[in-house]
Amino acid sequence: MSWLSNWNNYPIVEAEISNPYFTEEIPGLLSQGKPVIARGNGRCYGDVLLGSKVISMLELNHALLFNEVEGIFRCQAGMLLSEILQIIMPKGWYLPVTPGTKFITIGGALASDIHGKNHHKEGSFADHVVSVKVLKPNGHVEECSAKLNPTLFWFTAGGMGLTGIILEVAIRLKRIESPFITQRQVKAKCLDEIIEMFAEYSNYTYSVAWIDCLKRGKSFGRSILILGEHATKEEANDRRLKQSFDIRVPFVFPSGILNPITIKAFNAVFYTKNYKRIIDSIVSSEKFFYPLDGILDWNRIYGRRGFIQYQFVVPKEIGKKAISEILKKITEKGWGSFLAVLKAFGPGSVPLTFQMEGYTLALDIPMNKNLLKFLDLLDEMVRDFGGRIYLSKDARMKPEIFFATYPQGNDFAQYISSIDPNGVIQSSLSNRLKLK
Repeated sequence: MSWLSNWNNYPIVEAEISNPYFTEEIPGLLSQGKPVIARGNGRCYGDVLLGSKVISMLELNHALLFNEVEGIFRCQAGMLLSEILQIIMPKGWYLPVTPGTKFITIGGALASDIHGKNHHKEGSFADHVVSVKVLKPNGHVEECSAKLNPTLFWFTAGGMGLTGIILEVAIRLKRIESPFITQRQVKAKCLDEIIEMFAEYSNYTYSVAWIDCLKRGKSFGRSILILGEHATKEEANDRRLKQSFDIRVPFVFPSGILNPITIKAFNAVFYTKNYKRIIDSIVSSEKFFYPLDGILDWNRIYGRRGFIQYQFVVPKEIGKKAISEILKKITEKGWGSFLAVLKAFGPGSVPLTFQMEGYTLALDIPMNKNLLKFLDLLDEMVRDFGGRIYLSKDARMKPEIFFATYPQGNDFAQYISSIDPNGVIQSSLSNRLKLK
């Protein structure tokens, strides 16, 4: 038995961990009488993919097919996005959707139906999946896609690993001319202005905003909008990728290092470093998509108690009002985050989708004894605004909030119960939300 947690170090559970080297080993792990859940690299948050018995997929990380003409890539579920990028980028291809870290597995990407800075233009990860192989709880392997066995496919996308063990994933890649991004940064003076900017710059493929969640008064919600497009060969102008040097947080910081004073100081520096209202540049795709990946073990900054990443989405028509009211609650508490990210979403496409046409805000809040009760209050606000909480970042949402905010939550619960009547696949999240 080992102590296990995800990236935010909360919660920590005691788990029996299996590390199969071959796919053929996995069916036997499902028949040992103890509920199991598959797990990738643990870069999700909360109690997703935690349980009393965990199957680590990290050794099942082999590339199986790369069609360099059509841009189809197939691999085992344990392959990291970073490993995929090493293969596809030199051939002029890129991931169709990527989150803020490349250190997640492709199986985890599908189970969480990840979204990126381009959701408003190109959808979520599931929209680019060609096919999937799933080991169902009954021990049978089934291939599925949007057309082949679609119910299994669409509930596996965003299903948090509860439909079975994802074994293989094939995706359709995006053609690129260079490994660089043409980037534009635009300063917004307040929340009203940044919401208007998302509409003004909606033609950009990639957009995301850093937002100062502790500033009050006229500068409430001041932000920096970061926009991007894949650079052409001409725009890259024979640039060469510079060798990057990762730094590592060497130890777990004492609790309390991140507090209103230090976060306000960081936010002030981050906002004022953009000395002009608009700054155009050409940056590496690494710097644009994964700015934190160069800081290894950055989660240690939050101390041993860990942190909660709270991410919600609210509908577009009420987005400004909803985000304003929720941000004011957070500002009053002084529990803001130096990693507060605002994005615009297009419509969601999968049954258990987190995404909806609107705005999503994600904040990292250091764990403290009063935080969970406060987040229950925010959950109710999100529900009342017609929004929802991202399951892949969730550690404590109550089941009644889940079923009230995910329209197909009951259908999902009934489906996984029908294909898994004996409860072979279970996780801390599925037990907490009473999904089985």
